[in-house]
Amino acid sequence: MRLAELFSRTLKADERIQFVGYDGSRSGPADAEVRIEIRSPFALSYLASAPGELGLARAYVTGHLEVVGDLHRTFHLLGDIELGSLDNKTKLELAGLLAKHRFWWPVSPPPQEARPKGWRHSKSRDAQAISHHYDVSNRFYEWVLGPSMAYTCAVYPTDDASLETAQFTKHDLVARKLGLTEGMRLLDVGCGWGGMVMHAAEHYGVKALGVTLSRSQAEWAQKAIVERGLQDLAEVRFMDYRDVPETGFDAVSSIGLTEHIGGANLPAYFSALYSKLRDGGRLLNHCITRPSDDFPFKAGGFITRYIFPDGELEGPGYLMSRMNDAGFEIRHSENIREHYAKTLDGWCANLDEHWDEAVEEVGLPKARIWRLYLAASQWGFDVNNIQLHQILGVKLDGVTSHMPLRPNWEPPQA
Repeated sequence: MRLAELFSRTLKADERIQFVGYDGSRSGPADAEVRIEIRSPFALSYLASAPGELGLARAYVTGHLEVVGDLHRTFHLLGDIELGSLDNKTKLELAGLLAKHRFWWPVSPPPQEARPKGWRHSKSRDAQAISHHYDVSNRFYEWVLGPSMAYTCAVYPTDDASLETAQFTKHDLVARKLGLTEGMRLLDVGCGWGGMVMHAAEHYGVKALGVTLSRSQAEWAQKAIVERGLQDLAEVRFMDYRDVPETGFDAVSSIGLTEHIGGANLPAYFSALYSKLRDGGRLLNHCITRPSDDFPFKAGGFITRYIFPDGELEGPGYLMSRMNDAGFEIRHSENIREHYAKTLDGWCANLDEHWDEAVEEVGLPKARIWRLYLAASQWGFDVNNIQLHQILGVKLDGVTSHMPLRPNWEPPQA
């Protein structure tokens, strides 16, 4: 069978995709929305080395597989890739083809793959995992994330709001949910480039401490804090949240850290954050989740090897239960997954706009990794494979929550 037709059958491709093989074969309409090109035998060898998502990703990262057209749209047209569901005839043909290519064109995993060492979720291994993803290049992140340098889900006040407006709105929503007022003390764990820390200090007069396991983030944040004249109120440390010596904070924000903690470690994680708060203090936990505790989730090979080593997602019910078990009274939860799809769309546009600079800064394979990751993640939020939950808890003062009778953090409608 010709290569293009076999790929089309293997991926159960939509008729709006055309396949082009290096053997000269074509399958699908010439005017298709998307064209997938199998450019060399090494594409098949990568697929043979890791059948499924990881093998296809390796072929794409190395340029032996190319997508011509909108990558986000491609994911919608392809849907979930499940090679195990193929009919027996296609399986046999594919197995024979892959075995031949694996023998004649051997390949090794691309050097961009992460393989952290040590005990899973130990401090040293967590530091390796975080460094792999976040210590890419601050300049690269500036191009992708925009001026806010906020690498978490934004909150769009209107459908046509800019990414920068939406990131400001997100930080302000977190501040209002935490009930921040002048003179309070905030701990922001996994603080990234310090966006929440600086927002709380600048707009609420809060003394804010952020901690991150990325040295590059901490250095960038401290420089930005000084440039904005916030050094008397704001600080970012290169530090594990477990090593923060201070206690008695009025509020704790965790924005995009919980995904790195691991389900088995969540009881200790929430207990640690609980111990940092004064009585009556609040925790806002903002993280990616799976749709429910019953929704099967296992991080795919691409995400595990290239993006978030050791990353794990839990359902919102599990997170709330672990927070509750740690002593928090759960006061509010909301799912804002549509906002993350819009956020990722903005990041994709930024990367496309700065593509040449990004390639020069981090190299073509790393830039392709990011293009694939952002588009795939946007699709995941689109189709409800993943969600984003903000969960608000309070450390009771005896039996008193010090919470308003009704939520008061939404701004008045114009």
